[in-house]
Amino acid sequence: MRIVDNPGMYRSPQWDIFCKVIDNHGDIAVCWRLSTALAARGQNVRLWVNDASALQWMAPDGCDGVTVLPWLEPLGTNLQRLDAAPCEVLVEAFGCEVAPEFIAACADGEGAAGQKPVWINLEYLTAEPYAERNHALPSPVWHGPATGWTKWFFYPGFSAATGGLLREAGLATQQAGFDRAAWLARQGIVWQGEKLVSLFCYEPPALTALLAQLAKCGLGGLGGLDGQPVRLLVAAGRANAAVKAALNDKKWPQPSTDGRGQLSISYLPWLVQNEFDHLLWACDLNFVRGEDSVVRALWAGKAFVWQIYPQSDQAHQRKLQAFLDVLQAPPSLRDFHRVWNAGESATALPTLATDDWTDCARAARQRLLAQDDLATQLMRFVAQNRTAAT
Repeated sequence: MRIVDNPGMYRSPQWDIFCKVIDNHGDIAVCWRLSTALAARGQNVRLWVNDASALQWMAPDGCDGVTVLPWLEPLGTNLQRLDAAPCEVLVEAFGCEVAPEFIAACADGEGAAGQKPVWINLEYLTAEPYAERNHALPSPVWHGPATGWTKWFFYPGFSAATGGLLREAGLATQQAGFDRAAWLARQGIVWQGEKLVSLFCYEPPALTALLAQLAKCGLGGLGGLDGQPVRLLVAAGRANAAVKAALNDKKWPQPSTDGRGQLSISYLPWLVQNEFDHLLWACDLNFVRGEDSVVRALWAGKAFVWQIYPQSDQAHQRKLQAFLDVLQAPPSLRDFHRVWNAGESATALPTLATDDWTDCARAARQRLLAQDDLATQLMRFVAQNRTAAT
């Protein structure tokens, strides 16, 4: 079903979004959410992706209004689709460079279409100050078949001076009607009232220390032995493999196999995107990674810890600190992030102060809900620049 916020406000141009999957699922996850958000608002989207295999479990039912096309080299016969529906909005996601033959075909059809596409370079999410400085800046194209066109930098972000965050319409209403017990039952998870913690991570060196703490103390008792029992819900993929590798170390209190200890573990299958969101809604504490899931953790309004994608030059540490500043994170949350994102293993972790962290997440969520979402801002930007070009 499409949701058109204001049918008279926008035309429905043809969007072409290019996505290059490199080594994880974050790029395609964000691009798919953006595509479906645009389609829900009445837009027509072609999503070009070099590896769409993750969509088989992430979005097996597809989405009305979104056509997924293989980004092959060269694009070949798929360029014929431009004859039926010329590109009117071109989105390069995360610095990928659109196939040159696509640009040439768009340039050849410019006269028939009547105007140049609105060309957007959609950047990675960051809370660093340069996002506000560079958001919506033009970049003229001086060479090649698109000479004379303009690219526009578009930065998702956490302030009114950026492009906002992806958020579907009616999110708050959906969350208000969420039934945690029923959802857990549908997943086949036997829940006996334990604290629920989700784990979606890479291979943090502190993972063994976290599992040992939870197995010994549960949640809320890391300074002693009086914490509440925990059921850890482990995401499929790298998190699953990392936990199983950590369990091979027998030098710490292992999780129970009968459900009566401080820590029990459930391994999850691959989840479609909305079910992953429900996982975050269901849990008391969420460990997330990358760009897509940290935004979903914010919308969940639950305590969360983010493992940022590590970079060899340590640039991710600046990005992490900027995010914690925007989050207005309390000292305990900053301390835990420092250890969780450290490049070396830790024998001890700071206290999991989930009450303070939940308050922080809810306050940030409330502030962000007051801003327009990314899809709405993109549509407004495109409408303004298409009008300006006529």
